[in-house]
Amino acid sequence: MTPLKKVVIVGGGTAGWMAAALLAKLARKGLEIELVESEEIGTIGVGEATIPAIKRFNHLLELDETDFIRSTQATFKLGIEFVNWGREGDSYIHGFGKIGQDLGWLRMHQYWLKMRDTGKVSDRFADYSINTAAAYANRFMRARADMKASPLNDIAYAYHFDAGLYALYLRKYSENLGVKRTEGKIVKVNQRATDGFIEGVVLESGAVVEGELFIDCSGMRALLIEETLGAGYEDWSHWLPCDRAVAVPCSYMRSDAARASPPNGSGGQSALPRTGEPALGKSELLTPYTRSIAHKSGWQWRIPLQHRIGNGHVFSSRYISDDEATAVLMGNLDGAPLAEPRVIRFRTGKRRKVWDRNVVAVGLSSGFMEPLESTSIQLIQSVILRLLAFFPDSGFAPAPRDSFNRLVDEEYREIRDFLIAHYKLTARDDSPMWRYCRDMDIPDALRERLDLWRVAGRFFKTGEELFVDESWIQVLIGQGLIPTGYDPFVDLRAEGEIVKYLNDISGVIGKCVAAMPSHEQYIEATCKA
Repeated sequence: MTPLKKVVIVGGGTAGWMAAALLAKLARKGLEIELVESEEIGTIGVGEATIPAIKRFNHLLELDETDFIRSTQATFKLGIEFVNWGREGDSYIHGFGKIGQDLGWLRMHQYWLKMRDTGKVSDRFADYSINTAAAYANRFMRARADMKASPLNDIAYAYHFDAGLYALYLRKYSENLGVKRTEGKIVKVNQRATDGFIEGVVLESGAVVEGELFIDCSGMRALLIEETLGAGYEDWSHWLPCDRAVAVPCSYMRSDAARASPPNGSGGQSALPRTGEPALGKSELLTPYTRSIAHKSGWQWRIPLQHRIGNGHVFSSRYISDDEATAVLMGNLDGAPLAEPRVIRFRTGKRRKVWDRNVVAVGLSSGFMEPLESTSIQLIQSVILRLLAFFPDSGFAPAPRDSFNRLVDEEYREIRDFLIAHYKLTARDDSPMWRYCRDMDIPDALRERLDLWRVAGRFFKTGEELFVDESWIQVLIGQGLIPTGYDPFVDLRAEGEIVKYLNDISGVIGKCVAAMPSHEQYIEATCKA
């Protein structure tokens, strides 16, 4: 059993430099790591919203949070607002962290299901979570560890950041730990004749970079895992029909041209005020949450950073053209565009083998899950951590690889089903895409989960999942899937006790939110250079 001596990472960007940084930090001493990338080959660079798991990644690297925020122009994220998903005009927030507090062995939502229509408690579910209530108030602060009994101790958050700046930040970090960066375009891949294992990559210059373990971060091209090894691809576009995105950043200020509010094609109403209406200021636009706004043939993301707003329209080319989708996006910007919009094509699904022979695919080379719940960077992180958990020796025994692939498959499928639920649980009847989503068949596991929820708001899970009960509860209620009943053990409590319990939660959360600074104020006070 001989330890590996060298790992080669093919491709940079967020995926490549996340892999390099974590391997350099956590892998055994003496392991040589070389990353090959070309400045001529661009990266997607729009995975700018994250979920709280990113904090674990940064913690493992021992990054200083304030320095990271300053270096990447980051802002804080309490959750994701979904607009027009259940019905046009509807809105809800999928917030991170806790929902209220349990009473006995039952979750809070069970009691709310009984009382929500009585007029005795708030019927707005967002009032029972510190994250969602603070998000709607545009307020933020880090959790107060010294206030154990307060909702202020329960604040969970992630970040919005500039993906390009994050890659540069991790590149500097990695190179300081000894990672070698090689500039060059790969023109050939050398394989071992006996078993097809990768031996090295040949650069345009003629140089050969050899290694034992190869990490494919070449994006959707999937140079090693697919073009070379033919690992195969499992297509999920029949459940998740969007196959393109058009992306453009914008400023927090409107240009004179934007004042005319250009037509928004087949989408919703423009976010830009009409002529004569006051424009929103940066303090209102710098929200501590991502927005996902459903349009007729897709949805639009809105990600506020310190220096700009990231925007994109994810859409299905079956129902709208590239030009029409671009018009929808450009007609729904908060400020002046800072670049030309660019169209990105994708196919939702995953590699049949994320680890094949001596190649592990990380990032877009492993598959694509549309950014609806900000899971792109999480999937990079989890694949790298699983690789470290099953790190091979030079013999590349099949058992670690097989366990790795099984666990990655499970994570992808669980995320897939969570995303499908957003589309399936719509009451929209205004366009062909939404009618298709509403009426489509869904995976058996998701159907069973929804059927169980419909009866009495319950869940049953078979293993560890990325999206916990709190996530499912908020999305299912937000999408309008209210159970027909509730857990019968709720009725063991007197109605007056339940009313007091629910009103105490919403009341205390309201007071805590009122004491928090605005998101912009918090960043200015704690994270500005």
